[in-house]
Amino acid sequence: MHPLSRHVIDVPDFPKPGILFRDITPLLRSHFGQAMEALDGLFSATEWAATDAVAGVESRGFILAAALAERRRKGFVPIRKKGKLPPPVVDRSYELEYGSGVLEMQRGKGRLLVIDDVLATGGTLSASAMLAVDAGFRVDLVGVLIDLGLSPGFRWQGQPIRSVIRYG
Repeated sequence: MHPLSRHVIDVPDFPKPGILFRDITPLLRSHFGQAMEALDGLFSATEWAATDAVAGVESRGFILAAALAERRRKGFVPIRKKGKLPPPVVDRSYELEYGSGVLEMQRGKGRLLVIDDVLATGGTLSASAMLAVDAGFRVDLVGVLIDLGLSPGFRWQGQPIRSVIRYG
């Protein structure tokens, strides 16, 4: 287990009974720089050079993606919940472990690295990457801070999802 995992707190029955929520707030509060270095290090210099922007999935993915974009002097592209971006937008519905939702983003172009905080069932990450493609981007890489181990072998375009902390 990665040393940063000791700063992730387990919260049982949140946001619904039966869900074990992995809270990264203590990690961000005390070791944000180390978490950014670890995420940054998931991708090679060549991969970073080919990336135009970092897309972050609302809401904790914003924090991580924006910081990575700043570190690498890349653009930042928000992927938001329905109704949070001004039109025109492209949208995509998705299922997650405790419900469903709709994500939106504005159209664009270029090569993206998609970042989120957690990989659980893969619904949000899949929808985010497919949405980015629908919006005109090329998604080369997908990364997360935490892989909960609920979707072994989960991939985007044949590439494994890269993660810093892995459970399961």
